[in-house]
Amino acid sequence: MTAVIVLIVILAVLGLWLVGVYNGLIKLRNRVDEAWSDISVQLKRRHDLIPNLISTVKGYAKHERQLFEKVTEARTRAMGAQTPKEQAETENMLSGALKSLFAVAENYPDLKANQNFLELQRELTDTEDKIQASRRFYNGNVRDFNTKIQVFPNNLVAGMLKFKEYEFFEIEEKEKENIKVEF
Repeated sequence: MTAVIVLIVILAVLGLWLVGVYNGLIKLRNRVDEAWSDISVQLKRRHDLIPNLISTVKGYAKHERQLFEKVTEARTRAMGAQTPKEQAETENMLSGALKSLFAVAENYPDLKANQNFLELQRELTDTEDKIQASRRFYNGNVRDFNTKIQVFPNNLVAGMLKFKEYEFFEIEEKEKENIKVEF
């Protein structure tokens, strides 16, 4: 009789532990999904601001057509990215194109004084800061989730339930370099 009670207690503890691990994994996965959603919201805001910025700059720098096309193409590619890796790559391209656009704007004193341009530049800078904060939040949640599914004995439960690691939202090494703009 005692052996049966001990076995029942062990099975109950094991069951509670499995439920706890499963619920913890679900909670962390939902946090990662929420963090990705935060990045998407900020990227959407950024993508919405770019056409306004381009049209404002176009009036002053009509001969910079190639740069406008580069920014537009980068924006289109970024909007079509599906995975965190693709999103990071295309957003990094877009960041580089925007840096070039702002560098070109430095050559036009009237543009730099234009209220619409200044407001768009401020909004875009604010959005870039929010994207950076969202990336850090996302990567922190990815780290926590990936750690949870990798440590023993959670990795056994995660493997049985087919939990997969998330990718970090990283920038490429070449994107860390300063952009060279030639006039």
